[in-house]
Amino acid sequence: MIMQEEQKYLVAFFAGGETRDNLFNIFTGSFIKFLSQLFEENFTLVKGIYFRFPMLNVIWALNNAQKPVENPEKNKITSAAFEQLACEKNNSSDILIILSSSSGGIVAAQTACYLAQENLKNSYYINPFHVAIGTSFISKKSDLFLKLLEYQRKGVIGKIIFDDLQDKEDSINGIGGQSRKEAWSNAFGLMFPFISKKFKRPSFLNTNHEKGHYHRRRSQTVQKAKDFIEVIFLKNELAGDKYSEKAAAVLRLEDKRVQNIIN
Repeated sequence: MIMQEEQKYLVAFFAGGETRDNLFNIFTGSFIKFLSQLFEENFTLVKGIYFRFPMLNVIWALNNAQKPVENPEKNKITSAAFEQLACEKNNSSDILIILSSSSGGIVAAQTACYLAQENLKNSYYINPFHVAIGTSFISKKSDLFLKLLEYQRKGVIGKIIFDDLQDKEDSINGIGGQSRKEAWSNAFGLMFPFISKKFKRPSFLNTNHEKGHYHRRRSQTVQKAKDFIEVIFLKNELAGDKYSEKAAAVLRLEDKRVQNIIN
């Protein structure tokens, strides 16, 4: 009997704006740990896409949340990410899974559009790749999001997970809008809600782990990482049954570890 070769998944994670190549908040560090346990050498954190100061990462995201960037091959951020996803790939049967959170979702979406367009011409990946965008600035009415849907219709992108990974209590959802003017108006309101009719306190600038902005508080929890694993690999089964089972085991192990600390 000829044994069928097991499907290989490659997972790439685009982390949020507080990240450096080797510096993470609690959510990012925990999520990387879980993904490393799940996919081992087939997991990679996309690097070389972060500025020295977190605010510059947010600025880039706000400016590029509306539509695909022109000439992505000439853009330092998208070209660096693309090289990590497409390097040495040619008609690969591996299934790529692009995961992201917060401002990293904009870089992920931009790179996904770039890769999808190139894949139509050069076939880096034979199979459609999947995209999961969590707690994101991206508006579902934006040209950027609509472009992802277009590539999905063309069969280059497979599943897109979006709604399931947005925290309902998080006021950053969709603030990128359909224009830069709208994005910056929303950002100003988030930072200074006391003069905004659209956004409520606390300010996005408030990073207090108890009273700060919900987005900032969630980024300092392991629970957010657990929620992402559950939504992506258990609820949506983005990597099939085998990794759903492995994901459940990873979460049980984490719960046991915490319980041992408590006891």
